[in-house]
Amino acid sequence: MPRIPVAPNSIQKGTPLKDLLGTEAVDCLAHNILLVYPQFEEQSFRTAALSNLEPLGIMERGQHFARALRPCLPDKYEKAIEILLASLTPPQTETEGLGLAVFFYHTHSCFVSEYGLDPDNNGGEDPFEISMKAPYELTKRFTAEFSIRPFLIHQQERTLSRLLEWVSDPDPHVRRFCSEGTRPRLPWAARIPAFISNPEPVLPILDALKNDENLYVRRSVANHLGDIAKDHPEMVFGICEHWLEGASKEVKWLIRHALRHPAKKENKTALQLRAAAK
Repeated sequence: MPRIPVAPNSIQKGTPLKDLLGTEAVDCLAHNILLVYPQFEEQSFRTAALSNLEPLGIMERGQHFARALRPCLPDKYEKAIEILLASLTPPQTETEGLGLAVFFYHTHSCFVSEYGLDPDNNGGEDPFEISMKAPYELTKRFTAEFSIRPFLIHQQERTLSRLLEWVSDPDPHVRRFCSEGTRPRLPWAARIPAFISNPEPVLPILDALKNDENLYVRRSVANHLGDIAKDHPEMVFGICEHWLEGASKEVKWLIRHALRHPAKKENKTALQLRAAAK
């Protein structure tokens, strides 16, 4: 059976987050891949993955492991990513309280973002379809926002088109991914300059998800609006004013949450909208 490292439910004082991607994560990666791909060059991977690991932070470790995996898997990206997807543990059924163990899949997201754009990594064939399959599956196990951002930066139109298809997916992890992955200022992730400059292309995603049945999804929409408000407060005020018309209590909560930062700065419009959303 595939496995992931044992980890606490929350950050522990005195225990660096980077330790989540340490020797046990290397063991699990090798074990899981060997289950589906016996030709895996395990020893080469272990040597490369553990080399110069100690000074790296958790985000860098994901990239480091991904680069260590690359030469130990088939040359064609499509075959390599299919092996990684086949090695996954079952999807999560919960949306809250998943703990820190799922950080294990940061390596898989890094593999997609590092190698999933360039046809040269895929025998000259466009890797877009398999690259979209990867975050669709990964987000059911761990956040996959980091993997989608290079596609939004370099292939905005076709990537947004795919995300707009997924806003009606039955899995709340996938629906949340559509909002969270397109946030212009997502914490820890590369910013998306085009969306910082002009957020309008992503607004249909937020509009489609504002009434989502799951708080997990609605919270992401609120945080996304909060991101936009940092650069385009008047745009967000207009959106919130429009959404207030006939708003449910859930949407009213979303509006209050989205406007909390401008409200803390005593922005008059934000305060008025939050009051109207009570």
